[in-house]
Amino acid sequence: MILGAGRSANACIQYVLRNAKEHNWSVVVADSDLETVTRKVASHPNGRAVWLDAAKAEERQGLISRADVVISLLPPHMHVEVAYDCIRLKKHLITASYVSKDIHKLSDEFRNKELIFMGEMGLDPGIDHMSAMQKIDEIKAKGGKITAFSSNAGGLVALDNLEKNPWRYKFTWNPRNVVKAGQGTAQYLENGKFKYIPYNRLFKEYKLIEIPGYNEPFEVYANRDSLLYREAYGLDDIPSLSRGTIRYRGFCDAWNALVQIGLTDGTYPIMDSDKITYHELMEAFLSKPGRPGASVKERVAEMLGETEFSPVMKKLDWLGLFSKKKITIPNATPALILEELLLEKWKLAPKDKDLILMQHQFEYELEWKKIPPHFDHGAKGRGRRGHGDGKIGGATTWHFCQISDDKQNCDNWRQHPRAQGNIRTSIGRAQAVWRDFS
Repeated sequence: MILGAGRSANACIQYVLRNAKEHNWSVVVADSDLETVTRKVASHPNGRAVWLDAAKAEERQGLISRADVVISLLPPHMHVEVAYDCIRLKKHLITASYVSKDIHKLSDEFRNKELIFMGEMGLDPGIDHMSAMQKIDEIKAKGGKITAFSSNAGGLVALDNLEKNPWRYKFTWNPRNVVKAGQGTAQYLENGKFKYIPYNRLFKEYKLIEIPGYNEPFEVYANRDSLLYREAYGLDDIPSLSRGTIRYRGFCDAWNALVQIGLTDGTYPIMDSDKITYHELMEAFLSKPGRPGASVKERVAEMLGETEFSPVMKKLDWLGLFSKKKITIPNATPALILEELLLEKWKLAPKDKDLILMQHQFEYELEWKKIPPHFDHGAKGRGRRGHGDGKIGGATTWHFCQISDDKQNCDNWRQHPRAQGNIRTSIGRAQAVWRDFS
């Protein structure tokens, strides 16, 4: 069963349906938008589209009770409820999302019931873990001691599709996750010391990295809690460990402006938001009167420490934040207003090409010598037929479904030849999709 059929689910649905006949799977895809899910299942003989309001526990549990394996592609905050359902109903669970601390606490309950729970089965997180562990194991096998590891990844769009877009960014993944990115406190290790970057500073304190084959550096902002991965990577005593998200130059300063204004806040509604313009919304965020005769745009620039025609202000202006256009969404939060605006401005065109970047950098000691190696990955898509982030996540998820299927059908599944073959090849196949994802 696949829960959720949003824009990030397309590739996973297609991969699972494409392989359903071979594996004798009956695939149910559930979503609150029955028209969309029916179109995506497309009368497949092994597929069935059903309507579901996932927030209604009784309806959700009724569907889950009839499944063997559940793939949750719902919004991340709903995974916990689905996880509780799967434990109670004894069902396996797979997601592409980050494993939150709340879900991690359920690990023992899944193990005690001999259930599979696998999260972080996308590109970042997902393929980055797999490729990192391959290199970590390789270094350790040589007798090396890893002293520093950084992992950076990002889903972008090829520059030749961004000539008229000053942000040099479009949505290739869940828009809401992009708007909420970084909320919380980023944590990492640097030279044996814990480091913390709160949200209000995150997009100011980015770093620049070089990736071979590209003519300009990329920006990287710290990605969530890197400390969680020390144990998973077997690097408990490593002095330096960090994970980051890659963006083109100029993105972080402009996104920081949206954070400072307050447009990424989703905790309260703007009263009568459907009756005001974007210009009036921006004025509402200004608490100081500014100099006599100054426009709203000039006052916003002054608040941000920018000039009226700086690159940051040009990006805000391009979004339409100073326009007299009505917002039209009633009682919406600032974050929702921003998301709806960006959905229009950052929409992918039919011929746009993904650019998926991933870079791992290691430093290690071998025979008392310091070795500073690095290896980089990059891939450019060939069209909108399947966007890179979603396609890679879909491929990774369905390959793991095969392993779950083996566990169900084999009493001694770890020793079964087919199960062993799937475990060995699933990583390689998923990584092959990431290297050439179209």
